[in-house]
Order: sequence, then C-alpha cells, then structure tokens
Amino acid sequence: MAEALVSVVLDQLASILVEQVKAKVKLVVGVEEEVKKLTSNFRAIKSVLEDAENRQVKENAVRDWLDKLKDASYDIEDVLDEWKTEVQKLQMKEVENASQFKKKVRSLVLRNDIADKIKNLNKMLDDIAKEKDMFGFSLTGTIKKLEPQKTTSFIDISKVHGRHQDKHKIIELLLSERNEGVESLPVISLVGMGGIGKTTLARLAYHDNRLNTHFHKKIWVCVSDPFDEVRIARAILESLQGAATNLAELDAILQHISQTIRTKRFFLVLDDVWTEDANKWEQLRDCLQSGYQGSRILLTTRKENVAQIMGTTHMISVGKLPEKECWSLFSQVALAKRTKEQCDKLEDIGRRIVRNCNGLPLTIKTLGSLLSLKTNVEQWQSILDSELWKLEEIEKGLFPPLLLSYYDLPSNLRKCFSYCSIFPKDYKIEKDKLIKLWMAQGYLRVKGREDIELIGEAYFENLAKRSFFQDFETKDEDGSIISFKMHDIVRDFAQYLSENECLSIEVDSPTVSDQLEFASQKVRHSMIILKENGSFPICLSTKARLRTLLVECEDRVLTKCEDKVLASNILSQLFYKYRCIRAIDLGNLSDYLNQPINDIPRGIGKLIHLRYLALKKDFEIEQLPEELCDLYNLQTLDISCLRKLRKLPEGIGKLINLRHLINFQTPLKYLPKGFERLTNLRTLNEFPVSGSDHGSKACTLECLKSFRYLRGSLMIRRLRSVTGIAEIENADLKGNRNLLHLELEFFSHQGKERPDTDVYILQALQLPSNLETLKITSYKSRTMGNHWMVSLTNLKVLEMSFCSDLQRLPSLGSLPSLESLKISYVDCPRKVGQEFLGESSVVAFPKLKSLLFYTIYEWKRWDYKFSGGEEIVIMPCLRSLKFYRCPELEALPDHILRSTTLEELEIRECPKLEKHCCVFALWMKLKKQSDKFNPPQLQGSS
Repeated sequence: MAEALVSVVLDQLASILVEQVKAKVKLVVGVEEEVKKLTSNFRAIKSVLEDAENRQVKENAVRDWLDKLKDASYDIEDVLDEWKTEVQKLQMKEVENASQFKKKVRSLVLRNDIADKIKNLNKMLDDIAKEKDMFGFSLTGTIKKLEPQKTTSFIDISKVHGRHQDKHKIIELLLSERNEGVESLPVISLVGMGGIGKTTLARLAYHDNRLNTHFHKKIWVCVSDPFDEVRIARAILESLQGAATNLAELDAILQHISQTIRTKRFFLVLDDVWTEDANKWEQLRDCLQSGYQGSRILLTTRKENVAQIMGTTHMISVGKLPEKECWSLFSQVALAKRTKEQCDKLEDIGRRIVRNCNGLPLTIKTLGSLLSLKTNVEQWQSILDSELWKLEEIEKGLFPPLLLSYYDLPSNLRKCFSYCSIFPKDYKIEKDKLIKLWMAQGYLRVKGREDIELIGEAYFENLAKRSFFQDFETKDEDGSIISFKMHDIVRDFAQYLSENECLSIEVDSPTVSDQLEFASQKVRHSMIILKENGSFPICLSTKARLRTLLVECEDRVLTKCEDKVLASNILSQLFYKYRCIRAIDLGNLSDYLNQPINDIPRGIGKLIHLRYLALKKDFEIEQLPEELCDLYNLQTLDISCLRKLRKLPEGIGKLINLRHLINFQTPLKYLPKGFERLTNLRTLNEFPVSGSDHGSKACTLECLKSFRYLRGSLMIRRLRSVTGIAEIENADLKGNRNLLHLELEFFSHQGKERPDTDVYILQALQLPSNLETLKITSYKSRTMGNHWMVSLTNLKVLEMSFCSDLQRLPSLGSLPSLESLKISYVDCPRKVGQEFLGESSVVAFPKLKSLLFYTIYEWKRWDYKFSGGEEIVIMPCLRSLKFYRCPELEALPDHILRSTTLEELEIRECPKLEKHCCVFALWMKLKKQSDKFNPPQLQGSS
C-alpha cells in the first residue's frame, strides 16, 4: 500500500512541472529545489519498499515506519493536488478579462501558502528517509507493471471437491424421520475453521433437488457478526411470505413467523453464526419451534461453543480436504489451460505447494488462481520457497497463501484490493461504483489516451481472476458483472493490510460512536452503517484527514435525532471539515435524520480534492448551489432519483473533468448553456429537451454531438419539444458509437401538438449503428415509417409503448438481430398483416426469441396473405409468446401454431384468443413434459 502511495506522489511530482509550464506560471522562489528534494527522497524510499512491505508482517517497527511514510505521502499528495488544481484552473478562460487580475493575485498568495507546506513536509520526509537506513532494507528496484490479460473470462471454480460424504450425511439428517415427535427443533451445525468450505457445503445441501419436494419453504440467511435479531427475523419472514414487510418490532415479526410456519415444513440455513450470547438466539429459537413437523435448521460456524449455544442436535466437523481432492481442486484452477507437457513439468512443485495449503479450499483456490498466471517452473519455485509459509502465527496460517497472491500484485492493484476493506462483511459491492471510487482515489494508472474506466475494469478482472472476489451477480443480456462479495477471510485479510486506514463500522448505539472516536485517529476511508438506536458519529466530522465517507442507513429505520442542532448542521460540519475528501456518498442519510435534507451547504465548494459525490434518493433538494461548480476535479456526480431537483447550477460547464453525471429519474427541466463543454462525459442517463421554454439558458439537443465518449444508456426526454429538424440532425447521434441503450420519449408539455410531427423527428435522428436496445414511448404519429431502422443491424431489444395514435406497425421483421420485442399500449390497426414482416423474401424476425403484446384493445386479426408460391420463414427461433389485455384478438397465425421452438405461451385477459387457443395451450403444457407431442391443428386458424 505504501508503495502505491509513493508511486502516485512521484507521478504527481513528475507532472507538476509540466503543468505549470503549460499554464505559464513560475514556481515560487526556492520551491523548485524543494520539489526536486522531495522527488529524490521518494525515489530512495521507493527502492526499498518491496522489502519493507514483505518484512512488515514480521517486524512491528517496520510496520510503524511504513505507517509514518503513508501519513506523510497522503499529506504531500494533498498539497500537490492543491497545487496542480490551481495551475490547471489558470488555463481555463471562462473568467472575464476584468477579473483576471484579481484571480492571479489570489493565485500568487495561494502558491506561497503551498510553498510553505511543501517545505514543512520535506522536513518530515527527511526524517523518514533517514530512519529507513536503520532497517538495512535490500534494494528491489522498480515496481512490476500490470501485464494485460489475454482473456476476459473468469476462471470457473464452481466445482466442489471431496465433500460428497459430508453432503450425503447432511441430506440424510435433513430428511430423516428419526427426530419426529422430539420436542425441540433439530439443529444441524457445520463447524470448522475459516476457509474450510462450510458455506460451500451448506449450499450443496440447500440446492439438492430432494429437499425441494420435502420442504414447503427453504430459507437462507447470512447471519455474520453482529447477530441482529430484528434483521434475521425480518429476512426469515420475507422469505416465507415472498414479499417485503414493513414490520419493525421484533415481537410483531416473530408472531407473524410463528403463524406462518405452523402449516409449513421449513428448512432454514443460518450461515456464518458468531454470537455466543444465548439470549440473542433464544426468542427466535422459541418462535421457530412452532414449525410444522419435520422442519430443520442448518447453521455454519467457526466455533463449537456457538453450535452448543444454538442448541445443536447434530454437529458435523468439516475437516480439511484430503490430499487427493486438494490436488484435484488445485489442478482445475492452476493447470486447466496448459498442455500435458506443461502440466507434467509443474506437477511436482504444484503438489508440494498444495501440501503447504494445509487442506484449506480457499487458500488452494487463491494460490491456484495466482499460479495460473505464472508460466514457468522458476516462478512456481519462487512461490514454494517463500518465507511467508513460515508465518503460521498470523491468523492461524490462513494469511500466508493470501500474502503470496497479494505481493504478486503490482502496487496499484494492491491499493485497489486493500481499499475493499472499507465495505463490511457479506456486503454486496457494486462493481461500477467501486471502479469510480478507485478512480476518485487516484489508484488507476493511465498512460496516453487510455480510458480510465477500462483500466478499472482490467484491475477488477485481474483481482477476480486471483479469487479475491466471489458471488458474482451478472446481467442476463451480456453476462457482465453487476456486483460481487468478498469471502470473510479475504475481507479480514484486506482489513489486516489496511489497519488504521480503512474503517467499516455499524453504528447501533451511542457507545459505538464513542469507541469510534478512539479508532478513527488515522482513518482515511470509512463506511458508516447507521442502525436503529445508533447516533451519527460526529467525531468523524472532526477528522480532516478523511478521504472517503460512505453512509448507509438501514431500510425502514427512522431514528429520531434528539439533538436538533446536530440534525440541521450535520452536512455543514462534514463539508467544512473534510478538506482532503475525495469521495462522499451520503446514501439515505435523511432517513436517519427523520427529516428532509433540502439544502446543500455552500461550503461544498471548498472541497477542491473531491472527485466523487453522491446525493441521491431521499434528499429533497430543489436546487444545487453554484459553489458546486468550483469542484474542478469532480469526476462523478450522482443525483439519481432526486425527485424535486428541477435544474443544475448555471456554471456546471466549468466541471470539465466530469465523466459521469448519473441523473436517472431526476426531473430536470433543462441542461444549462455551457453543458456542452463537458466533453469528457461517459455517463449521462437522461437528456431533457427544453424547446423554447428556457430560451438562451438551455442547452439544445444539438449539444449531444459534443459527447462522443458516452457509453451505456441514454434517455432523451420530451423529444417533441425540439425547435426544428436541424436541431435533431445536428445532434449527430450516429457518432455515439459506444451508446448501446437508447430510450426516446416524445412526450411534451408545450401546448397543442401538431399531428404527425413525431414521424419526422424519428426519421431525422440517425440512430447509432451499434445500438442494442431501443425503447420508444409516447409516440403520437399515425405511422413510424421504416427508414429509421436501416442502420440498426445490431439491435437486440425493441420496446414500443404508449404510441396512442399509431395505426400501422413498422416492418420490424427486417431487423436482423432482434431477439426481444415488446409492444404495449398501442392503438394499432384492427389487423396486423404482411407489412409487419418487412421486405425480406427469405426470413422474417430471424433471431426473435421473445414476443409480448400488452394492452392493445382494438387489435382483432393477425394473419398474412402470400401470393403464388411465395414461401417465407417467420420467427424460426421464437421461444416465448405472451398476450395481455388484447380482448378483440381472435386467432394466432399459422406459423405460431406450427412452431417447434415455442416453449412458453401465456394469454391473459384475451377471452377470444383464450377460447381459440385452449387446445394449443394444453399442447404447450404437455410439450414441457414430453417432446413426443406434435402441435395440434386448430379449427379456424389462419
């Protein structure tokens, strides 16, 4: 971690002279020498850091020295960032000539102040540099660079080895009737050390098909530490009901659980139990006793006494994997993509490394992931020969294998990994948010014109490949990762590395806040989880060194803040104290205060280092202060779901480093003039077209041509408000090659609407050719035409809704890549015919898999008339077909009735179609059970 910090500072020192030359600003006399001295000291320190970080594990004195170095590096980085910001601001020309003199005078004073700070910090670094000589560190040269990975697929480690007997034993106990009639509810406990595979074994049992028919309900709750009775009880009730609950009191929740399970045989898994307080478990246990006969509880824990306290009736000790299974697991991860000749060369060393892993699956996976990236015998031998294997006293030997993987990382990735300890155990971490936080802290190294977000993706993928992350949640469409978790042991390891620097804490009582006062003296990054009865740790607002503050309030917890002064001034205190802060996410803080937050203090403009700011959801902000536009370094501004925010500050065009404006479901009336200067934007969720309502204040649709780097999703609102076709054409949407998802909303508030305006707007838009998803809403013209579809060769998903005047469907069958089509609330003609298929003479809808028609009241007939011997294949890949609220539709076309690919047919509130298709629907049901049934011939089908 210190190595990464030093590298960042050296990068800043190298660039600061270049920046001041560009801005034609001279350094204050003497400061140039101080900068050179700083550079020299840091280079000397950097050369020994690899040895120092290796030795810190065994030598507390070295660890203390590294802590001093990190503190000094942080302080120096802040000063240099302040200097660099001021120099770059001088390059901006948005200030009128009359005020230039005042600005330069202020800058001169500031530069003298920075010069004094640099001199003082240099003295501190002198002492640290001299102290390093006492340790006799060996020189290790430069830091390893991250080698780009050749593949983007994650290693498949889903297969489980050597647990079949344990699983069989658990299943037998769960299904056994030997305990029937016994008064107490049977509790089976899996006990074993961290990383041994208890949770994996519990999951194996949980997903066994035999349990699906035996138990009415299966419930999985991750308990972790602390044991929160209300949260656990609520999770059980919500799983039983299949819906969220508004109950907050424990007694009420337990009453509902007790009533529900009287008629249900349930299987409850309590994963990762730590509590040794029998009182915390007693009420929940008594409630669960009312379960239907045959119910079972399975829990996992590291401690036998916890299992005893929980009333265990059967205890299973989860042992280490046998050597044969260890080797099988290791081979699967480390040797999967190698030739037989390579495997033979590495097998002997690999088996010796596996023996050192002591039968722990987690360490085997982690080291296997590391060694899968090593290409030769010498690299494997260096892992085997490492001194870290001798560190058995550290966390009972769990950390040495993780340390080997950690030290193999380049310095910048080490910092990214250890930063993850800011999140609590079992926390679902959003990947994109994490990358933006890494970016805000300056952890992502970019050279040349590389895209910093893609560098973040590569960093994340590298850490995932090494098994530092798990439990990935992915998008259905493309399999890209949305979120993930960290194994408890891996998270503990990250916390060990970032001790005193990253702090994650759940505040559930005033006592915790008092403890935090002591713990937060050197904290740089903190995540606060506010729980019931907890008070906001205001001591943190006095810690001017904090660089990250993430706040979350537990759902449905409304804590009354007795100190009204604290409640009203809490943001002011935060913004005025945190002058070094890089990232702020206040989550749903207003829930905690139980009062609306409708104002952002002007002091926010003083946070010159701020890169990430999230003010979202429950804030009732109507206007952001103009001082926000002084945040020159801001990269991410998240104002999503601010329901009352109507406009952005007029000077937002000054935020030229802004890359992500997350304004999803924020009802902005317009984007201010000057917004087009934000040419670095990668994210813009919604663009509101202002029309003539706001005159020269507003940015027109034409400014979209400035945002060539936009990626992901964009919604253009109030399209019908455009002032003319020229405004649309000049927007040049086709130039946004990274824009994959687009929503066009035509609705407008501007008076009487001219008929058939929308069709001209749609034709003029020139949609991006790489588009994969398109949604069209509130379209008012009678036709759509087909010209707009010509370029959409990659379109996979199309949704059309609330097209109230549409009388003719476009030729959607011509879209070559379309896989999903949804048409809803459309006043289409009484008949849908051949025009729907398009002009293709071979195949219409060649890749369509899912088709949904929803609320189309006038639609009566769906059929095609072909002339002569013309033959055309229609929807050859269709799997799912659904009709909701199409009351006049009478029949399905013949190509549907003869389909051999259709797997799902759903008809609701379509009485005529239901009557016509009753035989066909029965066939669909039988088809799921057997492939031997052929489609029936329906009388009267088209």
